[in-house]
Amino acid sequence: MRLRPLVAAAVAALALAACSPAGPDDAPSGEGATTVTVRLWDEQVAAAYEQSFDEFTRQNPDIQVQVNVVPWKDYFVRLPLDVAGGTVDDVYWLNSSNFGALADGGKLIDVGRELADEQASWVPAAVEQYSRSGTLWGVPALTDGRIAVYYNKAMVEAAGVDPDNLTWHPADPAADTFLPAARKLTRDSAGRTADQPGFDPGAITQYGFNAARDLQAIYYDFVGSNGGRIQAEDGSLAFTDPKTVEAFSYLVKLVNTDHVAPSAADTNDNPDFSRDQFLQGKMALFQSGTYNLKNVGDGATFEWGVAPLVAGPQGRVSVVSSVIAAGNADSPRRDAILKVLRWIGSEEGASYVGEEGAALPAVTAAQQAYFDYWEGQGVDTTFFGDAGGRATIPAPFGPKFEAASTAFNPILNEVFAGRTPVAEGMQQAQDAGNAALR
Repeated sequence: MRLRPLVAAAVAALALAACSPAGPDDAPSGEGATTVTVRLWDEQVAAAYEQSFDEFTRQNPDIQVQVNVVPWKDYFVRLPLDVAGGTVDDVYWLNSSNFGALADGGKLIDVGRELADEQASWVPAAVEQYSRSGTLWGVPALTDGRIAVYYNKAMVEAAGVDPDNLTWHPADPAADTFLPAARKLTRDSAGRTADQPGFDPGAITQYGFNAARDLQAIYYDFVGSNGGRIQAEDGSLAFTDPKTVEAFSYLVKLVNTDHVAPSAADTNDNPDFSRDQFLQGKMALFQSGTYNLKNVGDGATFEWGVAPLVAGPQGRVSVVSSVIAAGNADSPRRDAILKVLRWIGSEEGASYVGEEGAALPAVTAAQQAYFDYWEGQGVDTTFFGDAGGRATIPAPFGPKFEAASTAFNPILNEVFAGRTPVAEGMQQAQDAGNAALR
């Protein structure tokens, strides 16, 4: 599930805090039952959870479950405020950028101890990702698999592009098959492609690709595929690694020089802009994860397919991440919370998510239902697995990564906007981020 950290104004954050959903002390209950509230950011999974929790309550009539959806763009702005204010839900989703500080602060139930008998049934990589100080701090709920490329079949066929065999190279134009393809896939209002004379970058009607300041779908993967890194082993930022700077330079050039991707003015503060362009038939290649598979499946009105991640000089290197359902250690409903967490981490509880194709469960035994759903829809999901490559770059880690991203994202915004030279901006981003990590 998505990792992308967010930028939001403090004013917005305070406003949002005033309209937080029901917290642990005011959760509704009926007929004498205890109500456990569950917070997440995905509407598709929320719908599947509603069905799952109906069955849970049928089996546990003394516990009701209320699902609260907070939009992704607000989620990690609101969460720390609600945790600090004691109004956060009994169970809430966390990504790897945000769980460390809450675990260290004693805000999460020790799942490693309380549900030790269940750990063998969860995806090992997810257990490892969310283990800290010798224990596991949430029930692995979803796993993303690898990043891949959604493509518009009519657009790639018209341009003569094979989306399964694209490679970018920052230093060897002869080895770069991706940029020529992206140019052929980008059109202006007169129908000229970006590789034709007279192409007007001010009147683009069809983008080739979604290069942007998108941590999970774009820049982690380009950096990894170039042999670079985002964090050193000690967790400090490594933005000035030459291979990392090279990858960012290539991405920024796609936006501002080659004009094959939307401008940073559209994408810096709207993480779903590129997805919406793809769904509206205005983008040919959309690199993303399983977290958008249901959105594409439900929203696209044209024929589409899934191709492997664009390869780089080091091959196809993807970031792979999972999401946990964490228990609120401060809630007075601890026993009921543990029953809900055990259900979320069970094959039966997680099967509703897989059967709806909403997301790939991190409960190993429940995953086949997800693959079966998409096979039934005629969608080949193999490139989200090993067929799309096996090399990975580590997901963000460390208790203060979110604080670091809050510091460096405004600088990266300027880099992607072309207002700050890449090498200069990467140094600034590294300095600001590492200062926040201290």
